[in-house]
Amino acid sequence: MAQNIYDDQNFFEAYIQLPRQIQGLNGAPEWPSFRSLIPDVRGAKVLDLGCGFGWLCRWARENGAAEVLGVDVSENMLTRAKSFPQDPAIIYQLANLETLEPLPNIYQVTLSSLTLHYLKNLPDLVAQVYHALCPGGSFIFSVEHPVYTSPRNPKFIKDSEGHDVWQLDAYLHEGSRTTNWLAEGVIKQHRTIATYISMLLNIGFTLSAIDEWGPSPEMLKENPRWAEHRERPMFLLIKATKSKQ
Repeated sequence: MAQNIYDDQNFFEAYIQLPRQIQGLNGAPEWPSFRSLIPDVRGAKVLDLGCGFGWLCRWARENGAAEVLGVDVSENMLTRAKSFPQDPAIIYQLANLETLEPLPNIYQVTLSSLTLHYLKNLPDLVAQVYHALCPGGSFIFSVEHPVYTSPRNPKFIKDSEGHDVWQLDAYLHEGSRTTNWLAEGVIKQHRTIATYISMLLNIGFTLSAIDEWGPSPEMLKENPRWAEHRERPMFLLIKATKSKQ
């Protein structure tokens, strides 16, 4: 089972102060890019993996989804999701994504925002997503970009000319990484871009879109500190499609 850091109270109290949790999707800088990958959800059944506070679930319903299932391993996250005005067409389920077995050929759209990099047994989940999607269905997800998950102990060091450079561990060495993000000992799984893509293709998906998110010039005017994300993209967004046959 993946580490459930979100039920650590110290971590959770820091996490809920992040802009994306206070402002919702509008506080997530990559949201416009993520949204552009999502097909029309009107009348669709939608699955949200790692639904957190339920922002994507409620967005899907506001945009016409018929039913939404939001799944998360964290009781803290689901408690917060259920604190919003209830919608009988949104169901929240407490479950371990690494052993999730949704019914086959049910959903037209599966979404996952910044969750899959926590999962060690990701290939099995991706296979379950494929079987759960209807023919022609879409799987759209975001993860921390592999250049972010690669470092074991990320830090700046001086190069031979005295410039600050980001020290990276071996990018091609995949596996668990322990970082101190909001709390000590947060475990994430590092995978290369090639591994994410190969995983999808091997299961039968068609790759429909890929985006290494970075801030636009307009975003940089409002948030100059994001300039580093032009050098080292923070998010990887992927859309994959199940064959219509």
